[in-house]
Amino acid sequence: MGITYLHTMVRVADLDKSIAFYKLLGLEETRRTDNEAGRFTLVFMSPPGQDNAHVELTYNWDGDEGLPSDSRHFGHLAYRVDDIYEMCQHLMDNGVVINRPPRDGHMAFVRSPDNISVELLQLGDDLEPAEPWKSMANTGHW
Repeated sequence: MGITYLHTMVRVADLDKSIAFYKLLGLEETRRTDNEAGRFTLVFMSPPGQDNAHVELTYNWDGDEGLPSDSRHFGHLAYRVDDIYEMCQHLMDNGVVINRPPRDGHMAFVRSPDNISVELLQLGDDLEPAEPWKSMANTGHW
């Protein structure tokens, strides 16, 4: 008996904002379903060439009552990046708060527009601790 990972689903309040955020991380839209009868849209996003690492963004056209304000109970999404400092700078330059800066050259956390915690991990060896990251304080929850 085998098992295959398919995707992780997160509910989103603003589909365009959420797609833009995940594109900043380098993900691409791989599939979209608009369901008229159910009044929802599903957008699947993955890193380029990785058809087994989907994030399913679920957008309910009529809103989503009861969406928690702090999605910390979800845990987090995690992505390995080629250069954590470069990625964090790119995100900051585009208005994303770095909640847990990569002080150690290894790990950072950010939040999506829907408050989903996203962990970024350095590929290979940790980078040498460098400013402004090594003295940057945490911001909010991660």
